[in-house]
Amino acid sequence: MGSTTAAVPEVALPSGNARPMPAIGMGTSKYPLVHETTRDAVLAAMEVGFRHFDTAALYGSEPPLGEAVAEGVRRGLVASREEVFITSKLWCTRCHPGLVLPSLRESLQKLQVEYVDLYLIHLPVSLKPGPTAFPAKREDAVPFDFEGVWRGMEECHRLGLAKAIGVSNFTTGHLDKILAAATVPPAVNQVEMNPAWQQRKLRAYCAEKGIHVAAYSPLGGQRWSGSGGNAVLESEVLAEIAKARGKSIAQVRTPADR
Repeated sequence: MGSTTAAVPEVALPSGNARPMPAIGMGTSKYPLVHETTRDAVLAAMEVGFRHFDTAALYGSEPPLGEAVAEGVRRGLVASREEVFITSKLWCTRCHPGLVLPSLRESLQKLQVEYVDLYLIHLPVSLKPGPTAFPAKREDAVPFDFEGVWRGMEECHRLGLAKAIGVSNFTTGHLDKILAAATVPPAVNQVEMNPAWQQRKLRAYCAEKGIHVAAYSPLGGQRWSGSGGNAVLESEVLAEIAKARGKSIAQVRTPADR
């Protein structure tokens, strides 16, 4: 970190191969994706001290992220690729035992790196093999082979292509199925979590199992019901707390942050 940036806390992951994960990261999901804009945003983030970047096969942002990391090394924004923590994710059309490792290899090629620091199963959903696309079609859904897919994830870890492995958007029931088959337990469960959706049951379960819960959409996610708005940034309670402390709503710490 440069002298003008504050140190970002790090989280030790339960994997002998993984470096500590910076607790604050930058997501790279944007639709429509603009390659140059994403690359420049990552470079700007590195300049102010970000060292953790989250991508996924679905996002299409692996190539610009990889370019930004390489450029950041050339510019001296980071000393080496090892200083950057990269998270990527396995998409549903590749959630089949024989497709996990090839999918990661494709992501590594797009990222121009030899490994990712964290590789996640994007959703507990398996779709017929095919192009990476969203939204998914209901008729393309097939049974999820939890044991077989996790064995593929463990192979990625064993080969050193993923320093740590985990899941995203998994419930306690989904995690039960993974843990029943796991030799290497998931290090992380990345889920939407914010003051309006604190995921208390899931957090307690993961704490008991030694799984770190990582939050996305900490300032409020989409209301999938279609009602619009943002339950966090439009919260009157949080606005009152922020005003009383001379802070913005985004700066107010809540039980979900601790």
